[in-house]
Amino acid sequence: MDTPKKYQMTINLNVLNHLGINLYSNIPAVLSEVVANSWDADATNVDIEIGTERITITDDGHGMTFDDINNKYLEIGYERRTHEAVKTEKFDRDVMGRKGIGKLSLFSIAKIVKVETFRDGSRNGFVMSTDEIEEHIKQNNHKPYEPTPMPDSEMVLNKTGTRIVLTDLKKRILITHPEYVKRRLARRFSIIGDDNFTVCVDGTPINITDRDYFDKLQYLWHYGDKSEQYVELCNKSDKFEHEEKRKGSIQYERKSQYEIYHVRGWIGTVTTPSVLTDKDVKENLNKIVVMVRGKLAQEDILEDIREAGFYNKYLIGEIHADFLDDNELFDIATSNRQEIIKDDQRYISLRDWIKSELSHIRVKWDDLRTLQINEEAQQIPAIKEWLHELPPPKRQQAKVFIDKIAELDIDEPKDRNLFYKHTALAFENLLYKQSLDKLDKISTETLPTFLEIIGNFDDFEATLYYQIIQERLEIISALRDKVEDNSVEKTIQKFLYEHLWLLDSSWDRATETPYMEQSVKKEFKDIDAKEILTDPELNGRYDIKYKMTAGKHVIIELKRADRVLNHNDLLKQVEKYGNALRKLIRATGKNEPIEIVCLVGRDLEQWSDAEERERSKRTMAEQNLRVLLYDELIEDAYRNYNAFLQLRHEYGRVYRLIKNLEIEVPEVD
Repeated sequence: MDTPKKYQMTINLNVLNHLGINLYSNIPAVLSEVVANSWDADATNVDIEIGTERITITDDGHGMTFDDINNKYLEIGYERRTHEAVKTEKFDRDVMGRKGIGKLSLFSIAKIVKVETFRDGSRNGFVMSTDEIEEHIKQNNHKPYEPTPMPDSEMVLNKTGTRIVLTDLKKRILITHPEYVKRRLARRFSIIGDDNFTVCVDGTPINITDRDYFDKLQYLWHYGDKSEQYVELCNKSDKFEHEEKRKGSIQYERKSQYEIYHVRGWIGTVTTPSVLTDKDVKENLNKIVVMVRGKLAQEDILEDIREAGFYNKYLIGEIHADFLDDNELFDIATSNRQEIIKDDQRYISLRDWIKSELSHIRVKWDDLRTLQINEEAQQIPAIKEWLHELPPPKRQQAKVFIDKIAELDIDEPKDRNLFYKHTALAFENLLYKQSLDKLDKISTETLPTFLEIIGNFDDFEATLYYQIIQERLEIISALRDKVEDNSVEKTIQKFLYEHLWLLDSSWDRATETPYMEQSVKKEFKDIDAKEILTDPELNGRYDIKYKMTAGKHVIIELKRADRVLNHNDLLKQVEKYGNALRKLIRATGKNEPIEIVCLVGRDLEQWSDAEERERSKRTMAEQNLRVLLYDELIEDAYRNYNAFLQLRHEYGRVYRLIKNLEIEVPEVD
């Protein structure tokens, strides 16, 4: 009688929950494991069909016998490289599979998995169900799970290969367009599209251009014996400007000896970071992926490098490092095979090498980008004309100013144009300050020089005024868009008090003393308390403000846009406010004018007749009262300020530069 073992280790089927059923979250990641198995099976063609209720993957690999199914495919954790050759029999391919758990990924997206396979004239098939597996686990059954055999009548393969059908797809898995699957698979494999390995999605082959990388690249650094293929792909794009071949060798310590490992691939930069957001497949391409044996092994090594620099946002790359999967060393891939164990010395060596390459790229990128932006700037017609009109000694200095823009972290051309505009203004301002110094030396003999300086000042002043007008027109245009649906009240309240020039172009600056401001508020509050306003009027009044501008005290009252006011009531109310303000002004020993502006949304009751309207306005003018409609205010302000731009014809270099830069944006491919 055998003595019972003292200790025993058992493996519960519940481990499937951790290794497969809940490990993956998207279709491309799962299909990657199936495609890798097809590669290891020496397949030359893999056909993927994406349906609304099922996904089918068929390959023409060597298939499986009955024993292969039980002893290899259904044995979780079967290590092929331990029990079989590390190269495939037919095409001598480096085997991708290693842990023997990739097949479990199928359960991440489907509840039912059907597998049928044909080899050596024999056809076999079975069905696995997550519901059955989970029920098996609940029963605490330590016996092996037995998939259901497929009836021969349901199997369709009649030649060597394997067919997998996924049905009862999980709700959290989004069935996407075939183009999405193609692009994501193309980015997960470098072997797809090789001479003897084709993967099709709904009948369309995937190729290297489906990665949608190379038409985005502007500068390229490439590594390995066959890296010129990347240059050829980039050359098809008119964005591509620079390439450099680099040595892809890493010194690595193994078994107390230093060895040289070689890497392949490329690192590139794009014209603008925005192109690295792939909205179609919701993927950020601002990363450097690591490929091992032609399959994605690390989603992004860039996030582990933390290289400082603005250029980081422009980076994208694909590095092949097969030495990370050395058959004689332990497997450093994580369970989901999307990442590598990061404290392994092999990964650290690769990370440090990429970091050193990025240091080189950063310096080169800065030089190339500065040169590019400088050339672009000097091709902008407005800048070109401005530089040409400057005196030769100053022209070179101005170019230095413009060159500095290239060193700033500015991505969008329109933003860079804004910097050009202000840089030019700053430069011209310095020139005029130097001209002021020359005024001390002006004499009757140098009168022409004096006139030239005065002309320059006129140009500079006109330019600044042009900018002010443009900014005001933008504010007015914004107001015009909102003059509807009674929303105008809040808009006017927000802008008017700080922008009194909307009421009168001469009111550019408004001032008030804290004493007067507080006194006015208190006096007006007392007026209301003395029942000069009725309760409905108190509740209905929208807002009242006080300002002092252009030597005049101004009371601004905003009425609700939907109220219809009476001429006489308004005059009575305004008279009280005017008297109160005059009392306060005289208390300070001054006798300054007062104007009251009342903004209303609708005509006064008496304004239905044109003659009455004019009579009403004249009467109110005698009381220093102006009544304006909201929409009239905005239209009048727009018309008055736009008149400047329509009638003013300045030809000074600064004026033309600023005006033209506002409509010119350099074309950047």
